[in-house]
Amino acid sequence: MTAREHSPDASGGPARPGAGAHAGAGRSWWGWGRTDQALPDSECRALAALLPGLPEEPLPVPGTGELTMASPRIRAPGALAHLVSDGPADRAAHTYGKAYRDVVRALHGDMAAAPDLVAHPRTETELVDLLDWAGTADVAVIPYGGGSSVTGGVEYRGGDHAGVLSLDLSAMDRVLEVDTTSRAARIQAGVFGPSLEDQLRGHGGGLTLRHFPQSFEFSTLGGWLATRAGGHYATLYTHIDDLVESMRVVTPAGVCDSWRLPGSGAGPSPDRLFLGSEGTLGVITEAWMRLQDRPVHKASAAVRFAAFADAVEAVRAIAQAGLNPANCRLLDPGEAALAGAAQDAESVLVLGVESAHHPVDGRLAELCALARDHGGTVGDPGGSGGSGTEAGEGDAVGAWRSAFLRMPYLRDGLARMSAITETFETACTWDRFTGLYEAVRAGIGAAVEEVTGSPGLVNCRLTHVYPDGAAPYFTVIATGRRGAEAAMWDEIKSAAMEILVRHGASVTHHHAVGRDHRPGYDRQRPEPFALALRAAKSALDPRGILNPGVLVDTQPRERG
Repeated sequence: MTAREHSPDASGGPARPGAGAHAGAGRSWWGWGRTDQALPDSECRALAALLPGLPEEPLPVPGTGELTMASPRIRAPGALAHLVSDGPADRAAHTYGKAYRDVVRALHGDMAAAPDLVAHPRTETELVDLLDWAGTADVAVIPYGGGSSVTGGVEYRGGDHAGVLSLDLSAMDRVLEVDTTSRAARIQAGVFGPSLEDQLRGHGGGLTLRHFPQSFEFSTLGGWLATRAGGHYATLYTHIDDLVESMRVVTPAGVCDSWRLPGSGAGPSPDRLFLGSEGTLGVITEAWMRLQDRPVHKASAAVRFAAFADAVEAVRAIAQAGLNPANCRLLDPGEAALAGAAQDAESVLVLGVESAHHPVDGRLAELCALARDHGGTVGDPGGSGGSGTEAGEGDAVGAWRSAFLRMPYLRDGLARMSAITETFETACTWDRFTGLYEAVRAGIGAAVEEVTGSPGLVNCRLTHVYPDGAAPYFTVIATGRRGAEAAMWDEIKSAAMEILVRHGASVTHHHAVGRDHRPGYDRQRPEPFALALRAAKSALDPRGILNPGVLVDTQPRERG
């Protein structure tokens, strides 16, 4: 039974050819973000001063015309030919995500994983046609949102499929309906973050999805849903899960279209099956998402602590106080110094509050009082009144925000100098936090020295906090050897995964599983659930074409 038999065209109107093309304008094919934001050679050389033993010159960035790729092994049938591309630039841009190992392989011109074809469907009907063809032709299909995966989520790694098709949904990028009464919107999965918010503003300007991951500019709604993405906000609505009202997912076995409901106790949730499924069970085409009134009152403050342990206790007290700050970002001394937010071995807590309806100065004052009770020194808070912009930007808050937005470009600059950079995030309960933090710093420090022959930097910040625990986010920077960067990164990554699993911490909090976190994920999930997941994969994707190798191993499959 084909997907077509269950799939009316739910595009909501005539498609706009190439509607998503603007999202790729100026995008870097090899690294993060936009080409005009990448670090020039001089800044790459300056970054090398952070670590001894790096090369004097950065790796050159190859043009897509210089790359060597195998010829496509497959060809789409004539009726679908207008939807696919085999151009070198398109294939190169869809080969990898944006993990460190992806960046260095691209810089070295390694295109072994390049897809044979890239598809750009404009409607759900065209997507169904592509899946039907792929199933009969034994072609692996890799759903591709914005390509910002840092876990190997969009890379085909081996297998015996006849070919590989990268399925780019960025042409399906519209806000189709807005229900202002219920504060919800029906949104196509291929829309990028900025376009989504722009379109919502066009419906009166008062509503927002309010989901802002660091990859916001370069990621899509479908990608957020498929990876259970975490947004910038530290408390309350931290994950995209919290904002889903219903979803529409195309699978090779048919279309799953859940009901719009504010809540339901009717058995296991169909949406929960596909949230976090990473394109291995079906392709998310649209979703009804809960919206919020756009905030107009904002205020922020930075709190300094002489002792990191005191800062952690302050954050726990804040998380358990029910004040729900929008930002509660704790930087340990190394991370604070790296961001230019502090010196003298201080830790920095960045607090932010916001509201669409009420002044927030009182809530910020309560948060600051809790921080003072635990030894914090509060700087002058900044407030925006009703202006919608935060004050207090000149000191630690502004320094942190600038570093946060710029960090992926700095990572790429370090990669060009053959430095090893890695970030990994996790979550654990408060009673285990200190032990995990100390184990990671010691264990990864030792692993870095063993792998590279010299000490590196191991820093931490808390990105999200809950009443019962926190999500620490670790940054590792070390000296690499040119030509061996990916292999060295793999060793450090493996050591990190082992420490997390040993301490009962999640292998990921919001970066997803992909292929890079599979070893840890296989150990984290209960085996009965693994059996159910494999059965779901077999039932929904019997020919094993959807993102093989993600979440579960590909089972023996039906052939066309």
